[in-house]
Amino acid sequence: MRKHLAVIGTIVALAGSALGGSALAASPTSRPAADPLPPLDPAALREAIAGLPNATVTGALVNVTGSGGQWSGTSGVRDIRTRKPVAAEGSFRVGSISKVFTAVVVHQLVAEGRVDLDRSVQHYLPGLLPASYPTITIRQLLDHTSGLPGAGLGGGDAQWFVDHRFESWTPREIVADAVTHPMEFAPGTLQDYNGTNYYIAGLLIERVTGHTYAREVDKRIITPLALRGTYVLNRHDPRLPGRHAHGYVAVTKDGTTTLHDVSEQSPFPWAEGGLISTSADLTRFVSAIFQGRLIPPSELKEMFTVPKVKYAGKENCNIGPEAGQACYSAGLMKATLPNGLTGWGKTGSRPGYTSGLFATRDLRRVLVYSLNPTGNKDGTEMPYVLKIAAAAFDPDMVTG
Repeated sequence: MRKHLAVIGTIVALAGSALGGSALAASPTSRPAADPLPPLDPAALREAIAGLPNATVTGALVNVTGSGGQWSGTSGVRDIRTRKPVAAEGSFRVGSISKVFTAVVVHQLVAEGRVDLDRSVQHYLPGLLPASYPTITIRQLLDHTSGLPGAGLGGGDAQWFVDHRFESWTPREIVADAVTHPMEFAPGTLQDYNGTNYYIAGLLIERVTGHTYAREVDKRIITPLALRGTYVLNRHDPRLPGRHAHGYVAVTKDGTTTLHDVSEQSPFPWAEGGLISTSADLTRFVSAIFQGRLIPPSELKEMFTVPKVKYAGKENCNIGPEAGQACYSAGLMKATLPNGLTGWGKTGSRPGYTSGLFATRDLRRVLVYSLNPTGNKDGTEMPYVLKIAAAAFDPDMVTG
């Protein structure tokens, strides 16, 4: 099982002429030769989310699309009081899948000639980083080779989060907290997944465009793709719009465990992890990326190019023939599974919500899932994620 959890750890860290305004690139890019794709197993998908609700996960939804087979299902309840079932079309907090939206906007700005991936953060955002820090390029932000330290704001145990879930910090406050620490490594020499990179990417978008991050995501992605269930809310707006499964955090005190509803919480993670979406919207979004309808081929290539450096962390990039090497591109993550299938995607987590978006490059199979774990991001829901990924992409992940 340790081997299997290492496999899913890689997935869980998951999971293309200049454009103007909300215009979409017209021509799709060429697709590579097909990887081995197992037949879709509906029974295995049903089994992967069976038995909910329980103490670990209260609800789940899974949506698989593509020419290689389609399946949609839910399990558990969307509200532990009413016991109503999870809605397949419900909205959820997508956590770090937000980074993919951010990367797409930055790549659009590159295509427009307004951002150069090889120019520095210091050039675009003077004074944001300490003078003692080395030059860090925009590409190094997007592919997590910046070496920047991580931020500590917004942490805490389960009770802390329940008590402080409506509090928020500005992106600049979060970055300022992070850079009180030394660099982790020299830029470009290693890779380590780090949310600080994408807070800075969001600030870059605002500096270059003169508009809010929310406006740019709406104008460039949400409106053109008609993503009617996707939101970038103000950090003071804790709502979870639309019909949704409630998220809960379990707090144990004096031997008694209580589930606290944390569906409403500050979306302060913003460009790094604050968006809300649906399985249908995320499927449409990833399809538009892979088909070259959001960014042109020259920039889309960056989203499928992984730097040739070692991975510094232990949680990710630890399976397949390139284990220990970088696995993040400028916006996505690459994972080659035991059966040889290569997929690209992203996953995310906020208290009460764990989600994933993972697809083959040719879109023959696209998986979107959302779980409602009670463990406050402690990873106890990972056996469910493992079973879902195995049922969709590689049965050997749980049987091999």
